[in-house]
Amino acid sequence: MGLLFFPRGGSAQVARYLARSLPDAGWDVTIACGSLGSPGEESHAASFYEGLDVHPIDYTAAAEAPDPLAAEPPFQPSYEDRAGAPDRVFASVDDSALARLVTNWERQLDRARAGQADVLHLHHLTPINAAAERAFPQAPRVGHLHGTELLMLQEIEAGPPARWEHAAAWGERMRGWARRCERLFVLSPDAVRRVPGLLDVDSERAVWAPNGFDPSGFDRRPLRGERRLAHWRRWLVEEPRGWDESGEPGSVAYREQDLEPFGEGGPVLLYVGRFTEVKRIPLLIRAHARARERFGHSVPLVLLGGFPGEWEGPHPLEVVRKTGDRDVFLAGWRAHDDLPAGLNAADVLVLPSVREQFGQVLVEAMACGVPPIAVDAQGPAEIIRDGETGWLVPPDNEDAMAEALVAAAGEHAERVRRGEAAYAEARDRYSWPALARGVAHIYDDVVAGRPAATGAHTLLEAE
Repeated sequence: MGLLFFPRGGSAQVARYLARSLPDAGWDVTIACGSLGSPGEESHAASFYEGLDVHPIDYTAAAEAPDPLAAEPPFQPSYEDRAGAPDRVFASVDDSALARLVTNWERQLDRARAGQADVLHLHHLTPINAAAERAFPQAPRVGHLHGTELLMLQEIEAGPPARWEHAAAWGERMRGWARRCERLFVLSPDAVRRVPGLLDVDSERAVWAPNGFDPSGFDRRPLRGERRLAHWRRWLVEEPRGWDESGEPGSVAYREQDLEPFGEGGPVLLYVGRFTEVKRIPLLIRAHARARERFGHSVPLVLLGGFPGEWEGPHPLEVVRKTGDRDVFLAGWRAHDDLPAGLNAADVLVLPSVREQFGQVLVEAMACGVPPIAVDAQGPAEIIRDGETGWLVPPDNEDAMAEALVAAAGEHAERVRRGEAAYAEARDRYSWPALARGVAHIYDDVVAGRPAATGAHTLLEAE
């Protein structure tokens, strides 16, 4: 498996869980990837992929270089355009920088023994594809689209910003890389329908590969009463990891008296994810402030996530201060292994993101018996059955989000009913061992040279 990026998002989680599950399905995995920081940090590849065969490229020095793309090794670009970030958007990367990235990844893939691999499973459409094509043309390639590359391509199609000087070239080369993959894993049935037109690939080669959850980690272990209060006391008071507009960790610390809402026995709402613009965190905070007047009692909203120093638009703390909503708490970035505890200390997961190709945290919440509120579009609309396993609201609709928060917070029996249905559905459809068997079946077909079966567009059908 190849990942250009250091561990920080959903694609890294997917690679980690697949790599752990695939040996039971007959496939051994080596991971070549980026890395950032020191051992023990989530972004450090050897720590994140502990126990797996991982070959990392250390980007730490490049991240601090005057020109990160000119460093040795060059820092990864990004599909997101964030001012001042070391990872420049791909669409602004010129041909000379691309050549350095490709040469660097040829060396990395060679060190990871890609020439001996039966299949190269390449996450995202990145210069790793070009490196693999040039250095190991005999190895069949399986692509894996995680959504962010599709968002950049859609912006290119719609008319890119002027600063994206090389947008057209990147759009064309990404389509070429996609066309030359034997299969393309995509995150939703909606993507199965849209990707062939967007990338000019045969529809038979697009396979719905939903993200999953680790059933040994994500399960119902609900924290109630004093145990729940102790959990949030530890995360919010004793181990503060929030930050203010400067991006400095530890600058938000809560006092014991601030935690009174957690001790009242009412529901806790939880957001989990990055603080990027498409996640619509400001909308969620404003909707909560409006719903707060109708709750009848305190209903805390915890924002768990936001990679340190990384956000787009107004920082969530700025929005909290502007609304005056004292029941919104920033818990900071936590390791993925901490997430089951956070979910089990909550009653409802809220994901207001408007362009979510999948929404892995939705499945993880459902696996813990926590019903989600999400937007009725793309991945979440495929995962959640409105009225049965959670709540779906129209995109960018603050009124509807406030209504859903009020309904979810005020109806205990309905929360329990939807949580039970969500729990059963997650375990039936989205556990990693089952999904890995489907991935292994696709690998087997690719190695054997079997054509994609017409109509077989999901991993579970493949299995």
